Amino acid sequence: MSVPHGKTLIAIPVYNEERYIPRVIAHVLEYADNVLVVDDGSTDRTPTLLPKFRVEVIRHAENRGYGRSLRDAFAYAACHGYDWVVTMDCDEQHEPASIPAFLAAAAENRWDVISGTRYASATDEATTPPADRRAINEAITEELNERLGLSLTDSFCGFKAHRVAALRRLNLTETGYAFPMQFWVQAVAQGLRICEIPVRLIYKDLLRSFGAHLDDPRTRLAHYHSVLHCELKRQATLLPPQAVEGLTPSPCRDEV
Repeated sequence: MSVPHGKTLIAIPVYNEERYIPRVIAHVLEYADNVLVVDDGSTDRTPTLLPKFRVEVIRHAENRGYGRSLRDAFAYAACHGYDWVVTMDCDEQHEPASIPAFLAAAAENRWDVISGTRYASATDEATTPPADRRAINEAITEELNERLGLSLTDSFCGFKAHRVAALRRLNLTETGYAFPMQFWVQAVAQGLRICEIPVRLIYKDLLRSFGAHLDDPRTRLAHYHSVLHCELKRQATLLPPQAVEGLTPSPCRDEV
């Protein structure tokens, strides 16, 4: 399936997803002709399951991070002439049945980033996310909106459609789960047109690890703030004045 004005790639980063891959990829192929799986160094049966499906695969020899997997997907889409790349997770928290909604929004030709939002409507107890993840999402989303003049409701949702030509204007270097911090800042700095569309809120892996020390919510939030504030300072000349108000002048690493 493709949008009227170009070719679309569905890109799925995976890491040790053997329990979900058969169902998820089979379902995605009902809605898409072009699928890329980025296997981020899985150590379970994931690498042996992927050849059963008609999908392209990028395999990392070791775990390099969620952000790196997305960056590789973007590079693949650009190199292979795709006009749009839709990213989604492989843990059954993103429904393949929502893919047509992203393609329809892309076909309007009004946006560069179409981001899913899990919080556009009220949630119930069956779909309530872990309290620490929701609190961190709210805190970061509020700060992004205030500093960048956005109106996001869900800054961490990985279910997105990206115009490949617009991605070429970004210089993304973040490798880990803080990738959205850098992405949103650069998207605004480069004037990308952004909208949100609702997707269903599903939480299955309530004990998912973010890796080592980032499993502590306070440490994770501090890390996200560090990445966000460093990127704001890097892009300051391209952002509205309020973007850097109150930020400390502490130095940032070249790659966070």
